[in-house]
Amino acid sequence: MLRRKSAEDRKTEIIAAVLDLADRIGPDRLTTNDIAQEVGVTQAAIFRHFPTKAELWSAVGDAIADRLECAWRHAVNSSESPQARLRALIAAQLQQIGETPALPAILHSRELNVDNAALRDRFRGVLMQYQAYLVVNLQAMAEAGMMGAGVQPKDAAVLLTSLVQGIAIRWSLGSRSFDIVPEGLRLLEVQLVLLAGNEGQK
Repeated sequence: MLRRKSAEDRKTEIIAAVLDLADRIGPDRLTTNDIAQEVGVTQAAIFRHFPTKAELWSAVGDAIADRLECAWRHAVNSSESPQARLRALIAAQLQQIGETPALPAILHSRELNVDNAALRDRFRGVLMQYQAYLVVNLQAMAEAGMMGAGVQPKDAAVLLTSLVQGIAIRWSLGSRSFDIVPEGLRLLEVQLVLLAGNEGQK
């Protein structure tokens, strides 16, 4: 006899289906009928768990944010030096994108940027938290003489965030033809040399 799935298990299954479908067909084309077919339930069953599409996307946003925040905490706690923590944070972000390929598309979707202000604000807060992690470690590197005197940690954090986003877009558009984490860490080393400037030559 098959055991009926709990409400929480079903919600988790629905969120996983949304992330998979958002990657395959795009978040803006995704319908509740698509999700229902993927999960093997009726549309009515989807709406029993998530009364509106906005609430469904909010749950998806929370799931993504939880994964990212967990990965960042692990990265920060896994290394002792600020430079090692910085590398770990970049690797963690790229690893999450590799494991959730729909993430770049969701971040640039109409659902996020036009139709769902709550989701947009949720991701904006997550991005600010990530940049705060980067700033703390960049500041420590600056204090240790590992960055050029004219480099501001906040500016450097924006550059590194843009580096991650650029790699993610190139990876997505390039049919994921390269390993995203090693490529990101390779380019991070280039960026660190540039940020160090003359300080890195001493």
